[in-house]
Amino acid sequence: MYTSNDHCFVICAYKDSPYLEDCMRSLKNQSVTSRVLLVTSTPSHTIEHLCSQYDIPFYINTTDSHGIGGDWNFALSRATTQLVTIAHQDDVYKPRYVEEMLAHINAVTDPLLYFSGYAELRGTTEVCDNRLLGIKRLMLMPLQLRPLAHLKLIKRLILAFGNPICCPAVTYVMHKFTRPLFETSYGSNLDWQTWEFLSRKQGTFVYNPKPLMCHRIHEGSETSRLIENNKREQEDLSMLKRFWPTCIARAINKLYARGQQSNKNS
Repeated sequence: MYTSNDHCFVICAYKDSPYLEDCMRSLKNQSVTSRVLLVTSTPSHTIEHLCSQYDIPFYINTTDSHGIGGDWNFALSRATTQLVTIAHQDDVYKPRYVEEMLAHINAVTDPLLYFSGYAELRGTTEVCDNRLLGIKRLMLMPLQLRPLAHLKLIKRLILAFGNPICCPAVTYVMHKFTRPLFETSYGSNLDWQTWEFLSRKQGTFVYNPKPLMCHRIHEGSETSRLIENNKREQEDLSMLKRFWPTCIARAINKLYARGQQSNKNS
């Protein structure tokens, strides 16, 4: 039985985000409190000041592995708990994220990872429903058949048409995999690649459809930048080929690319 003592958030901070304090505040205001850490490869007075203000230990990534994958791997390496959530500096979490996560993970016998639904945060507006979010919810419906959520077929089915899992909504069960977990050759789809890798392992993808965190969409985000320069589309095709013959993967990728335009600001 997991408790809040078995969980921590690790914030990945990059430069001086104007949204970092909102993220910290949301993690400190959980209905069930757990530990919060911060890692960064770009230390600054602002980050240090906020960590001091919110009593959050922080660690500087001085390894040779940087970029998103390197920072995420470093984040997991600093955690000492059995359950870890990598929090993105621009995002915020609803007060019951930890409470609901523990309840859902403890309800299954062999959890592999947990994730909740999410809303988009565009400026100050919380968007709970648009075409992209609706499609992702449909893709994830097989996981709501809880007795089947441990099956390799089901875990791979939800990933075969795109990536419906919002990475900052995920909590990792640390003993289920070896580290480093993230493949640093990917710029955007290192999360989708990780879910594909974990889908081959024994265990349950524990899905809670409630939107328990808000993923911020803005022009300065890494996802928006990758969509703009088309690297995202190239990585999407590479991932789809893990599930389909090349001709089918290309057809799906054309449809998937249209959906990704939702990531741009309205």
